[in-house]
Amino acid sequence: MKKSLLAFLAVLCVLTVSIGVYCASDLVLATGGTAGTYYPLGGAIANIANKRISKMNMAAQATGASIENIRLVTKEEADLALVQNDTADYAYNGTEAFQGKPTKSFGAVASLYPEVIQFVVRADGPIKTWADVRGKRISVGAPGSGTEANARQLLDVNGMTYADVEEQFLSFAESANQFKDGHIDGFFVTAGVPNPGITDVSTQHKIRILSMPADKIKELTTKYPFLVASAVPANAYINQPDAASTPAVMAILVAGNHVSEDDVYHITKVLFENDGDLARAHAKGAEIKLATALNGLSTPLHPGAAKYYKEKGLIK
Repeated sequence: MKKSLLAFLAVLCVLTVSIGVYCASDLVLATGGTAGTYYPLGGAIANIANKRISKMNMAAQATGASIENIRLVTKEEADLALVQNDTADYAYNGTEAFQGKPTKSFGAVASLYPEVIQFVVRADGPIKTWADVRGKRISVGAPGSGTEANARQLLDVNGMTYADVEEQFLSFAESANQFKDGHIDGFFVTAGVPNPGITDVSTQHKIRILSMPADKIKELTTKYPFLVASAVPANAYINQPDAASTPAVMAILVAGNHVSEDDVYHITKVLFENDGDLARAHAKGAEIKLATALNGLSTPLHPGAAKYYKEKGLIK
């Protein structure tokens, strides 16, 4: 993937040098599918980095998102990547999708914005509290997905496993359709708010995002340090009048260990010092703030990012 992109850029370099334009070294930022959030946000980050960092030449690449992105960085087929922080934790520690195959070839750069774990039920249905989930028909997400891992974590902290529910492994779209048709009682989605699938469901049904008590969220974030406390505001969806306290993972930026400290330092700096360009370029850019840059980071920082945060007094 990176090789083909760099081949194209190499040709471009020849052309630009021939007319006297300096050609900088190249960095590939692995993002996600073109219909998701990672791809356009990654494009915005790349454009602003190229604009504000001297000699920077970063290109955003569409990919299969978090798990693939970690593997691309590990193989040095990408230099930076947008991933969920729980996926980064699994990769670093060799758990879940990376069971027995840890990789420590990357460093965290920054937390960007929350991807909220949303458990959707009918407002007038049988599930009012987490105790009511037992024995119900629940979609826990696609097999091996980040959502499916999060579903197990939330069930676990509430004293349940798959043995206590009728679990179904469905994609977001499949979950929405099965829920609308009354074939399941609830479904998990880990995504930014609002999520299109939940929006679709809420046009036909009054829904509730099941709230989690503060003590359970504290227990959860202590046991799984990549999770953070979050919330879904009231009326985030049509027919969803009640706010919900619920945990979230964070969308984060990582960089391969092969990327220089200087490059990562300047990339980190531009994430937080861009005069609002990132917020204007993409809605999620407004959520990228220095105050939350370390939220949910359970893997080591890249030295370049650490240098910036030391300057800002966030770490010693």
